[in-house]
Amino acid sequence: MVSRWGHARPLPKCELSNGQLTFVSPKEDEERKDDMIFVGKLSGKMLAGTTTGPDGTPWTWTGERAPSLKRTSPPKWGTPMPLFNGKDLSGWTPSDPKAPPAWTVENGTLVSPGHGPELISNSKFEDFKLHVEFNCAKGSNSGVYLRGRYELQIEDDPEPEGPTMHTGGIYGFLAPSPEQPRRPGEWQTYDITFIGRMVTVVQNGQTIIDNQEIPGITGGALDTHEGLPGPIYLQGSEAGHVIFRNIMITPAK
Repeated sequence: MVSRWGHARPLPKCELSNGQLTFVSPKEDEERKDDMIFVGKLSGKMLAGTTTGPDGTPWTWTGERAPSLKRTSPPKWGTPMPLFNGKDLSGWTPSDPKAPPAWTVENGTLVSPGHGPELISNSKFEDFKLHVEFNCAKGSNSGVYLRGRYELQIEDDPEPEGPTMHTGGIYGFLAPSPEQPRRPGEWQTYDITFIGRMVTVVQNGQTIIDNQEIPGITGGALDTHEGLPGPIYLQGSEAGHVIFRNIMITPAK
């Protein structure tokens, strides 16, 4: 399960009985005093069910089969274009414009706020090639969300999580291989090719994910509508400061 935050994780209980699906998300993962119990049934081509919120109020949920996103032919690439002009936040919108601290532009670079809002591109994309240069300060954490749904991790966490949560990983799903050494305070590059669900990631000239499938959304996704185009978003809600520059995208025609 991928919950509202965090990474993909196994569930301690998932049962199907008499046409009813029941699964449990542990209280420790949900940061609440009781387990989160989901109950649902098939309704047409969808699952529909209930659970309870942290305050005990009833919540309803629906589930759809994830689209395959398989492409019948290779894409034809358009013209590369900058997503960041090096001067201001034109073309981007914070997830909460009123929430401090804010993203800033300093000396032609884009600086994450640390425990602030996410920064979301106004333009949306289907298949694309993306070039990003980043500089992760010691102890900092951010990420690049592809179509706003799949996080490519950037981190120098004091207490690192598992391999899929390291820099270069698709959070919770795909680990970088070979994993690159940490370089806090140094400029690095990502070159990403994303076609359907298939992603290739090149970090500093080294291929670390080679045309692998992302099975579903990662924690922090803007939505679950995987069949639709989506924005690029840069994570600003985690600790510390990560600096970005030369963000270029080549969309498929």
